[in-house]
Amino acid sequence: MRTAGTGLCQGSLRSKFVPRVAVRAGNRGALGRTVVRVRAEAPGDGDRDGRGAQTVLKDPPVKQVSEPGPPAATAAPSSSSRDFLFPRPGDPQWPPQRAFAAIALDNVLDSVIDIGRHLRRMNVESEVPIQQEQLVPGGNGRMRLRASTKPVVLVLGSGWGAHSLIKVIDTDMYDVIVVSPRNHFVFTPMLPSTAVGTVEFRSLLEPIRTSNPCVSYLEAECNSLDPEAKIAVCTSSIAYDDGRRPQFEIQYDKAVVAVGEQPATFGVAGVMEHCFFMKEISDAVALRSRIAEKFELASLPGTSEEDRRAALHFVVVGGGPTGVEFAGTLSDFVRDDLRKKYPVLMPYVRVTLLQSAQQILTQFDEGLGRRALEALTSSGVGVRTGVRVVQVTTNKVVLKGGEEIPCGVCVWSAGNAPRPLVMQIASQVPQQVSAAEASRIAPGSKLCVDSFLRVVGATDILALGDCSLVLGNRLPATAQVAGQQGAFLAHLLNSGYSLGVGGFTQPPPFQIVKRTKLQAMTEQSAALQWLVSAMMGGKKRIEVASEVSDALFRMDAPPWIRVHSETLTAATPLDQSVRAAAVCDITAVREAAAAAGGATPESIKRAAQECMRSVEQDQRLAREAAEAQEVRYWDRPFEFLSLGIMAYVGNDKALTQVEAFDVINLKLYGSVAFLLWKSVYITKQVSFRNRVLILFDWMKARVFGRDISLF
Repeated sequence: MRTAGTGLCQGSLRSKFVPRVAVRAGNRGALGRTVVRVRAEAPGDGDRDGRGAQTVLKDPPVKQVSEPGPPAATAAPSSSSRDFLFPRPGDPQWPPQRAFAAIALDNVLDSVIDIGRHLRRMNVESEVPIQQEQLVPGGNGRMRLRASTKPVVLVLGSGWGAHSLIKVIDTDMYDVIVVSPRNHFVFTPMLPSTAVGTVEFRSLLEPIRTSNPCVSYLEAECNSLDPEAKIAVCTSSIAYDDGRRPQFEIQYDKAVVAVGEQPATFGVAGVMEHCFFMKEISDAVALRSRIAEKFELASLPGTSEEDRRAALHFVVVGGGPTGVEFAGTLSDFVRDDLRKKYPVLMPYVRVTLLQSAQQILTQFDEGLGRRALEALTSSGVGVRTGVRVVQVTTNKVVLKGGEEIPCGVCVWSAGNAPRPLVMQIASQVPQQVSAAEASRIAPGSKLCVDSFLRVVGATDILALGDCSLVLGNRLPATAQVAGQQGAFLAHLLNSGYSLGVGGFTQPPPFQIVKRTKLQAMTEQSAALQWLVSAMMGGKKRIEVASEVSDALFRMDAPPWIRVHSETLTAATPLDQSVRAAAVCDITAVREAAAAAGGATPESIKRAAQECMRSVEQDQRLAREAAEAQEVRYWDRPFEFLSLGIMAYVGNDKALTQVEAFDVINLKLYGSVAFLLWKSVYITKQVSFRNRVLILFDWMKARVFGRDISLF
């Protein structure tokens, strides 16, 4: 069942209607709230998980049912680091894949919770209590975060993933600290529209403090993060008049890395100095000014035809959605607006798209890619595929082979590269190297994460968006993926589960809970067991369940989960026979008694019996204590729900490709796809304010034309 808190800034999510698995040693037929208990297996020789792979779990922590903590598990396996990352062939898939409809239903139910939380936060700014100064002097010359009364969740970044998480996270449970060099979220898919004046810049922005007034925002950049000490060192993005930039530390409990990526230059000389990018609002502002400057320069008397052709040649490098959309939008700008203002210059205007692959929009179906090429060509965009840029200067682009293309503006959208923070974190976690090698990527290029978006080999660190790579499931680097990942992590954090160590052969997020009276009653009643099975779909669908409202079974727990459960609950495995006679071997006592003058056989027999009784009683009490608690696992991994991909190609035409429910395969091109593109971009705006502003911008551009002011 779903419940929400009542705090003004705390829209808390105390419980969550998601399937969970609990593994408890000591009872094979137990029933539990969306739980499955399986017969515990003996770990085997030493401390192994039954497959020969050494476990990384250490001694269990002190048991606290109210606030359980994860086990101290940071050591890497000595035998094979790959076992730390992936299950062996033949192991059960855990968690299993689910159908599109099941994932969609979960997302809809999550959205209901999220809407309620957003409504409670409306008009909350005036009622937020005045907080104390967040930063206080530290002992190392840096400022540090004031001690918090709640667990601290550090969010690095303010892009799609971070913004989605900030919207949903429960600030009643956590103190949320957001660190980012920009204090706003930007709707990046519409940056090409802002670069030509179709949409105004501020229509795409939402300040972080508006996104969630209950989080603390610090405009700074994280320089380094220590996974062991759980300390992040940050530097202010704004300097004082004398050039000083404040530096401070944040001690966190959980960290979310959502810093994205930076433009990749691939070692091409001159890209950073002479190209424009499509990453930030500042990029679109600078590009818009440069386009206006080139037209004004070309219109001056005395300008030669050669200079005009060079100044009005706009080159776009990269045939992905961003490059194609900008090329198509720019061709619209030239045809619809600039033609009326600069009719004499039109013979000199050219837009060229350069793509290293043999096809543009490789993410789309090949047929749609050809339609996009035809649309761009008919709009006046020159498309060249199979060419590689090797150098960019102030006024030309040099191709491999020596060909030089004069240009006035070069827009670079050829790919992404890791940020320094990602490489620094990866270097601090040894398992990241082997994970990168297994995924055939350069070490440090991305943070490798498991199905729950936990950084492999690190404790309490999550990563999402473009800076992460889900092992075994390569996802596209799109805003759609990052947004869904942010919401998923918010729901996971709101559940209160301990994250533990990231890795595919590490236990999932978990919590220790007390068994309810209903569970105990159901375990002892065959009628209740039959009722639960019958109501929830029979034995094939539900093998074990306790609460009818939440009984949903999907999986069995593999051996390494059972070992973890036994560790946390201190349960003695059923399969492990502990011989009391071996424990109560009183040979040494008998020898000592004989040396002291001897002891009667009756007294020795009584001592042995008392020892046996004591050992059996200790075992029974230990098992009862373990049965009073159970380990519940979060069995809902991140599952990307692809809602389709789309791209604008100019002249009021777009591409749309939707694959859903395993049967729908919709491919649209033309005006209908363009209307769908506009409707999706409006509905995906992060606030009602942004939707209204963009609608008015579109209306203004349609009625009055795009603004060509140079400022």
